[in-house]
Amino acid sequence: MDHIDRALLAQLQQDATQSYAALGEAVGLSAGAAHERVRKLRERGVVRRTAAEVDPAAVGGGVLAYVMVDSSSWMGDSGPEFAALPEILEAHVIAGSASVLVKVRTATTEQLQDVLRRIYAIDGVSGTQATVVLETFFERQVDPLLAGGQE
Repeated sequence: MDHIDRALLAQLQQDATQSYAALGEAVGLSAGAAHERVRKLRERGVVRRTAAEVDPAAVGGGVLAYVMVDSSSWMGDSGPEFAALPEILEAHVIAGSASVLVKVRTATTEQLQDVLRRIYAIDGVSGTQATVVLETFFERQVDPLLAGGQE
């Protein structure tokens, strides 16, 4: 991936609805060349998908919590069970005192409590520790212009 690919990625992260002509102009390519580069980035899995960024609070996801999940056994194979809970936005196997870290969004703390009950029902889960977010300063994606990598 070269500096032009990284610049295209940065442009797509800002506004994925841009025309290939606008993308090309922003990075010094023709529309056709920009289209071809983006197609190759998709084929290689660098661009995983194109989606709209939705305000979670506007659609009933105003309560954000990070939950550390303790276990009595290896949780590395439990990804599908966590993915089955639609309120869980991310799930990560981690090193440290807990086994899994999940990001949860619900409308209310009562709904969060229900999600915690359903997490407890996952085989191997022995405990949870939830941290509710009071305010988010910012959220961002990886900046392809700053991220390390080989050219």
